[in-house]
Order: sequence, then C-alpha cells, then structure tokens
Amino acid sequence: MRGFSVSFILIGLLALSGCGLLMPRPDPNQAWVDLDPAHASRLHAAEVDERPWDDRRYFQVPPGAHELGMRYQFEVSGDDIGLDSQPHQRDCRLRLRYDSFGAGQRYRLQAGQVGFRAWVKLYDQDDRLLARGQEMRCGGV
Repeated sequence: MRGFSVSFILIGLLALSGCGLLMPRPDPNQAWVDLDPAHASRLHAAEVDERPWDDRRYFQVPPGAHELGMRYQFEVSGDDIGLDSQPHQRDCRLRLRYDSFGAGQRYRLQAGQVGFRAWVKLYDQDDRLLARGQEMRCGGV
C-alpha cells in the first residue's frame, strides 16, 4: 500500500510540474508574440519595455508601441573564426521596437546570426516583415 501512495504522489507532482510547460491561452485584448520555433531553445523572451518578463517562451503585450528584449544564444563555427579554431559560444541581448501591436493579433520573432553578429525580425501572422531589431551586446557563454 505504501508503494502505491508514493507512486500516486510522484505522478501528481509530475503532472503539476508539467502544467508549467503548457502555454497560457492568449488574451484576445492583447497581442501575442511567439518565438521562432526553430530556435525556441536558443531565443528567450526577457523583458517588455525594459521591465523583466517572467515567461521566456512568448510575449503578450497590450495594443500599441512596445520594446521587446530577448536573449539569443548560438554557436559560431570554428571555420568562421580561423584555421583549426574551436567553436565559440555566444550569448547576445537583442531589442526590437514595434509601434503597432494590435489586440488579438499574433506575431512571430525570428532570430539568427551572421558570424559573431546576431539579428532578430518581427513578422505578422501572414509572414510579412514588420520590424528589425538590433543587437545590444554579446559575450561568450
């Protein structure tokens, strides 16, 4: 009987911890910003309008102008550095400002890099480019 109750408690704890992995339902009165699914493990939501953002998986903002802060981690290939060089890990802070977030609209952030430099772009739900962000600072991991 004791084994059953311990198993039951463990299953309950696992279920509760899994709830944190579920994405919240978007608020129709706000704009929802997804992070590029191809780089979701390397692109993280960090702040909105210079205030910390608690969930690194997405942004949700009221309509209007906002500045989004992100963290993007990537590896620079040794081939891009020099002969016989080891890959180099980069950790960059990115910012993107967009003035027209709309209530109930969905957006997508896409990040990437060219050599040591990172970039980020904002797209609407029809994959139209709306804004380009800028790299604020980068360092090694």
